[in-house]
Amino acid sequence: FYKINKSFIILLFCLTACSSVPKYPQNACKIFSEKYFYLKYTRASSKKWGVPISSILAVINKESSFKRFAKPKRTKLFKIIPYRRPSSSLGFSQAVNKTWDLYKKENNKPAALRISFKNSSDFIGWYFWKTNKINKVSLKDTRNMYLNYYLGWGAYKNKAYEKDRKAIIFAKSVEKQAKIYKIQLRECKSILDKNYIIF
Repeated sequence: FYKINKSFIILLFCLTACSSVPKYPQNACKIFSEKYFYLKYTRASSKKWGVPISSILAVINKESSFKRFAKPKRTKLFKIIPYRRPSSSLGFSQAVNKTWDLYKKENNKPAALRISFKNSSDFIGWYFWKTNKINKVSLKDTRNMYLNYYLGWGAYKNKAYEKDRKAIIFAKSVEKQAKIYKIQLRECKSILDKNYIIF
């Protein structure tokens, strides 16, 4: 009974820690203080792909506001009747079906889920890394990385952003948030390092 009870408590802790939205989503230090596994998974992605933790957090904040089941709002027929969603975006990263399938195939992760913070963090790191290879954008250039993320590799290469004002505004906001996160993480680095346990 003790072993079963202990396992249940650990499972409950993991689900709670990774499912609810952070209370202070604009503050990286508070996010990681509240969500230990967010720190663990973004660090792992950053180390693996060479992408700043601040950029990964900023993309997730922009795309889903840290809501694991986030989806685009449905369009409406005659401005009243709920209709189709504009895309297949889902989860923390708001990855669409086609790109997510490519990620799973290239990384040999057939069971990866978009509602998983771990998988989503790794996906964003992979997408930035892939963007660096395809369109030669620096891994630290959050603005242009997000333009690729938002528009797609082909559209970015064809400079679709020059005619898409909304894309530019979004990219600037992600870049700004990433800079804020970066400053915050620098200030609380010693505390996070002290509390960080690998398991």
